[in-house]
Amino acid sequence: MTYFSALGNPLSGSGFASSGVPGTTAWRALLALAVVFVLLATTGWTAVRKHHADAGPRASALLAWEKGSLAGRPLPDPDAPAGRIARYFASLDTAQQHTLARRYPLVVGNLAGAPLPLRYRANHTALRTALRVERARTTDERLTDEGRHEATRRMHRFASMLRPGRQILSFDPTGRGHAAEVFGDLAHARRVSVVVPGVDTELLTFEKSARRYAAPVGMADALQKEQEAAAPRVRTATIAWADYTAPVGLGVDAASGELAQEGAARLDRLVRSLPATLRATAHSAPGGDEADGSAQRAAHTTGSTGRSATLRSTTDRSTTARNTAAGNTAARSTAGRTAAPKVSLICHSYGSVVCGLAAGRLPSSVTDIAVAGSPGMRADNAAGLRTRAHVWAMRDRDDWIADVPHMDVGGLGHGADPVADGFGARHLSAAGAEGHTGYFVPHTRSLANFAAVGTGSYQDVTCDSSDPECSFVPEPR
Repeated sequence: MTYFSALGNPLSGSGFASSGVPGTTAWRALLALAVVFVLLATTGWTAVRKHHADAGPRASALLAWEKGSLAGRPLPDPDAPAGRIARYFASLDTAQQHTLARRYPLVVGNLAGAPLPLRYRANHTALRTALRVERARTTDERLTDEGRHEATRRMHRFASMLRPGRQILSFDPTGRGHAAEVFGDLAHARRVSVVVPGVDTELLTFEKSARRYAAPVGMADALQKEQEAAAPRVRTATIAWADYTAPVGLGVDAASGELAQEGAARLDRLVRSLPATLRATAHSAPGGDEADGSAQRAAHTTGSTGRSATLRSTTDRSTTARNTAAGNTAARSTAGRTAAPKVSLICHSYGSVVCGLAAGRLPSSVTDIAVAGSPGMRADNAAGLRTRAHVWAMRDRDDWIADVPHMDVGGLGHGADPVADGFGARHLSAAGAEGHTGYFVPHTRSLANFAAVGTGSYQDVTCDSSDPECSFVPEPR
């Protein structure tokens, strides 16, 4: 998750003061030019290129969907507006919905406007298939040792994502992969927080055992628990959103905005699809007793070498019953509700570039954008984001991102520092956070502030001592 993680903290301890020292700006400009030169020398101008989705299982599934039909009717365009998708699923009975989820899990599981329980169900099916594929690859002699090792890692990741109770909102195993997971009850949440992570985000880093709160799953889980504890009467949900192609380590991709621009479009679609998705959930008849209730559980590697790993498949009827009950509750609780939930974007590192580029196009349901450890938002100031959402920013005092020059040289670099006095964001305290990935660790002021923003409890935010203007709390929206 660390920005420029391939070199760890290349600029930490550079000796440059963060502000207020004569000549600092000139030194930072020279340093920025040096960084640009190194990037171009090592990766080349050709690294600035169009990223095409790899051909893979989801591309095949989309092709099959386009040629498919149900009850003599063609299937809807998967890129159609979420409202149209929701109306299509409302016209189907439960058996028909389940048929589509079983036949085309990689389509239905990622389909904006499809009912939530059906998406969870479809992604469960897709994960089981992906797990079987990776299990076979672990013993495939045609692969290198490295290839079999990666297959083992992916196998365990998918097994973890299949554990009972997990709500996988999107899943695509193609290439490095995409995923999103829901924490809390999204079906009737009145406030939704979306955690947007940064560099090196992929399926293998979607969750971590060590440094748990540096990965999207740990970030979102910690935030949802903090929100529930701080504001138990506010119905909340949190989405760990790793559903875009993030840069890998240090390179032109990390310093440019191309991948962030593509991610911004996907983030906008997620937010805009929420009302239709919730309406579809309210009008669906979730439940069922198919084999989708089965879960794959990993038998953890034994010994310090981790060379042996086995997987056991068991049927978990309680999971099916729990999902059915949850779906029925969701349908009852959302019935008749038309208002969209209020959305807060919680954006870390390169994720703040994604949020900055998305800001001007997002719907009015997005009330808050909070960034932490930001390399810039591709705007000169908060007004340049062209959003009516409240803009918040934080950075802890030992985050190495402070040493990265906040400027734009030939399209490389992400512009002004969001915690700078002139940017115009509300400067939140990050007390207790350590380093670039410590903002979501429990018992930190940074996490408490994210929760206050996410629940709309603006009176509970703690401002950084450097920003007296932050004490003027915005009126709830």
